[in-house]
Amino acid sequence: MRAVRFHEVGGPEVLRIEEIDRPTPGAGQVLVRVAASAYNAADNGMRGGFLPIPVVLPHIPGYDVSGTVEELGADVTDLRVGDAVIAFLPMERDGGAAEFVVAPAESLVAAPSSIRLADAAALPSVALTAWQAVFDEGRLTAGQRLLIVGAGGVVGKYAVRLAKRAGIEVVATASPRSAEAVRAAGADVVVDHTTDDLLTAVDGQVDVLLNLAPLDPERFADLVALVRDGGTVVSTTAFIATPGDDDRDVRAATVFVQPNRGRLVELVRLVDAGELHVEVTRRIPLADLPALHAEGAAGRIVGKVVVLAEPDATAAPSA
Repeated sequence: MRAVRFHEVGGPEVLRIEEIDRPTPGAGQVLVRVAASAYNAADNGMRGGFLPIPVVLPHIPGYDVSGTVEELGADVTDLRVGDAVIAFLPMERDGGAAEFVVAPAESLVAAPSSIRLADAAALPSVALTAWQAVFDEGRLTAGQRLLIVGAGGVVGKYAVRLAKRAGIEVVATASPRSAEAVRAAGADVVVDHTTDDLLTAVDGQVDVLLNLAPLDPERFADLVALVRDGGTVVSTTAFIATPGDDDRDVRAATVFVQPNRGRLVELVRLVDAGELHVEVTRRIPLADLPALHAEGAAGRIVGKVVVLAEPDATAAPSA
């Protein structure tokens, strides 16, 4: 089968398109014929060697994946050959930037039926990150107030939608380029972070500050003043320490996204119910993945990109 692998960490040039043996599923595992994998910034960090996830080399990137069940390993009873599935794969194992991938059966859930299967690869880890930030770490409930810094990205828009459907008031920062999309996701107030001073632009305090942006540490610490006593600061930017305020009982929490099959099932249900929109801005063939990593390393990727396993499958789909 064709796969993209790196045999040593380094720049995008270490990625190689190779012909390798098709893997065989063991007990409790499933062989998936890949429709698509999704590019995430963490793929760039793992390949570059600056994200401390212990992969075995050579490694196939792409831990978000969609496809169809091709073969079942022993003891797998809740899936059938031909099932359409998605997964957030264990990040230390081989991913979906290939024609086939072996996945733990417990990581697979039925794919959304309302969107193209390849596009469904864009859902798992980013939507789980948003859910875990808003509800698991933020512990938000209806009637509370959330400030999202950097809401214009993919995780940010999922966070806005999930919070709004739960009855949470959302104040969000965005650039002029992404402001309309953040409003469309449901934000009650959108602040232009390129011109407005958040400390004066946000009216009153919030229960939770969710940071999704690479803030200067001093600036991040200043924003804690926007959180009410007993509130929470949540961040997904693990390379920046998340500030709190012990004197005011403001808790600090950092999100490291974790697989959660039950939660992923619920997210799929929300997609099929029309309550969540799966954003895909580009679809590229597997052969273009090294070039995409170069874009990512240069900070030029906007939105969500899925990597199609079939070279002729790049036709534009439904939204």
